[in-house]
Amino acid sequence: MAEDSGQTVLPVLKSHILPLIPGLDERLEDGIRVLDVGCGRGRALNLLANCFPNSRFVGIDLSEEAIKFARDDADRQGNKNVSFIARDLSRFDQQAQPGAFDFITTFDAVHDQASPRKVLRGIRISLADDGVYLAQDIKASSEVQHNREHPVGTLLYTISCMHCMTVSLAQGGDGLGAMWGKEMAVQYFQEAGFHSVAVHELAHDFQNYYYVCRP
Repeated sequence: MAEDSGQTVLPVLKSHILPLIPGLDERLEDGIRVLDVGCGRGRALNLLANCFPNSRFVGIDLSEEAIKFARDDADRQGNKNVSFIARDLSRFDQQAQPGAFDFITTFDAVHDQASPRKVLRGIRISLADDGVYLAQDIKASSEVQHNREHPVGTLLYTISCMHCMTVSLAQGGDGLGAMWGKEMAVQYFQEAGFHSVAVHELAHDFQNYYYVCRP
């Protein structure tokens, strides 16, 4: 997953993805509080922390191994404005600190969660009223028949069954899988309390949607 993100997200995070949210660059330059949920090895967060030294960044992931990698990488880059936490977020809706962050991200992470609805509700609670949540996830329909012409649909369904669903089901979770699709994603975002959900596509990226969600 880190390798996939390294090809589609990292090279264009600052040049193409952040500009999907007007004014975000300026806010990051001035200094805001940022959370990355399901941060994995922290590559995206360390990149942002390096680019925006006035902002404070927190990454959370279930994997202690990934978190150790992220911390070591932060040390190598000299990022003093980022911290990484190994934590199970299956009860995030009950544990989230209200309004603690101005900008929250998930990169290809929601569909892997054991309790995606609780994670998304926790994200909404954690977000300041004037904040924004950016979710990158697989570009697909929630209806199988609409994915027949997907250029890598067969591969993505295979990865979904062999990895994404398994990660969730192993924790007794919902098992959404990578191909949960746009319709279900928008529904989940709205149920979590996001009243504005804009769906963006990038010309270079045929595999992902970028959801910009606001309270």
